[in-house]
Amino acid sequence: MTFTIPRKLTRRSMLRGVLGGAAVSMGLPILDCHLNTSGTAFAGTNAPLPVRFGTWYWGMGHTPGYAVAEKKQTGPGIGFLEETLPLKPYEQYINYFSGFNMPLDGRSNYTHFTGWVVNRTGSAPSSSKEVPAPTIDLLVADVIGKNSRFLTLDASSSGISRENYSARNTNSRSAVETSPLAVYQRLFGSGFVDPNKSEFKPDPSVMVRRSVLTAFTDQSKDYMKTIGASDRQRLDEYFTAIRQVENQIELQLKAPPPNLACLMPSAPPAELAEQDRVASAREIDNVHETHEIMAKLLAMAATCNQTRVLNMIYTDNFANVRRAGESYTHHLLTHEEAIDPKLGYQPLTFWFQKRSMEALAQYIKVFSSIREGDGTLLDNMLIFATTETNHARVHTIDGVPVYMIGKAGGRMKTGMHVVGGGEPITRVGLTAQKIMGVPVDKWGTKSLQTSRPITEIMV
Repeated sequence: MTFTIPRKLTRRSMLRGVLGGAAVSMGLPILDCHLNTSGTAFAGTNAPLPVRFGTWYWGMGHTPGYAVAEKKQTGPGIGFLEETLPLKPYEQYINYFSGFNMPLDGRSNYTHFTGWVVNRTGSAPSSSKEVPAPTIDLLVADVIGKNSRFLTLDASSSGISRENYSARNTNSRSAVETSPLAVYQRLFGSGFVDPNKSEFKPDPSVMVRRSVLTAFTDQSKDYMKTIGASDRQRLDEYFTAIRQVENQIELQLKAPPPNLACLMPSAPPAELAEQDRVASAREIDNVHETHEIMAKLLAMAATCNQTRVLNMIYTDNFANVRRAGESYTHHLLTHEEAIDPKLGYQPLTFWFQKRSMEALAQYIKVFSSIREGDGTLLDNMLIFATTETNHARVHTIDGVPVYMIGKAGGRMKTGMHVVGGGEPITRVGLTAQKIMGVPVDKWGTKSLQTSRPITEIMV
């Protein structure tokens, strides 16, 4: 294997090598040597650092009265209450939107479906399966993502591949990656597998057992000699992050230690075995761990310009997650659990919804911890975080909460609580598109159509 260091380092610089007989490549993060002296734009061209877009999804909304304090008018300051307290340390990066409505023009509210479809397409569905228009992530990707390796990267930590909230239309709702290993291989694998090669039998653990970094050990040392001290530290942080993710994935693949008290029963039917595997994947602690690894992988993909649009699902719209050893899912609890008369809410349901906010805080932390230019990766991102309902117990879709997170390359003011006053929620999605540079003057259909972005948060 040979490795050539380019005479002039560019923002597209990559390390390339061979691992286990497969070609691997590793995009490099944006280094100081790629930037102007102030760290705000690329050297030579003075082009600004790329702004990435992401969506983040959680099921079952908030607990009204216990999530975010109400406000009568738009202004700075977000009153995080008990359910959302994990977000408080990141208030400077967050805008919270409340009080926006979803007029359906006589169409039905298809529970746990209509809410996310309206939020992401600007149109109300006419059935429980219709996706009437392209989702917002694809509208943004068509503008900013064409020159990256992946138009979008879609990941879910809840283990349900069919539940992806990104689609061109009803018939193009593609599956989402549910395995951190699958995402890892997409980022660091050969980049192409012949779909017609019937004898192909991949060994998914080879990348983890040997580590993609082993393909670049000598080459990265040579590369380090060509860059400054700050960039060497930056690359060391990047390589360390990759190694940490590899170790986390490897732990998930290892067999448990022997336990003589555990006797293996007869194998169940194949379909039941699959159900049991999926059920285990949906235990909330496993979901949370998977989400953390996914977050790190997606952050690496954005850092190295593998993609500029990321979609992350924490829990699906029916929140089919549960505690280990318990049969009731989060979704079932919203219907069946009694309200505690002293607390004023459903305590187990509330626990799940707080876990969702812990996961969102975890996601924000990952992106805010990666240095880029004179700031962080989160300074050059806009994360559109949505759910499908306001109060899951009664399936309300008016007042569905939305968060917009990040500085979007300086295009967005943050730390604001934006009060909708009953106006269509499509104003939020239109604003996100305008901030991301999508050439759109109006968005939505019928009573949801709007041409009024929320200028209070736009720079």
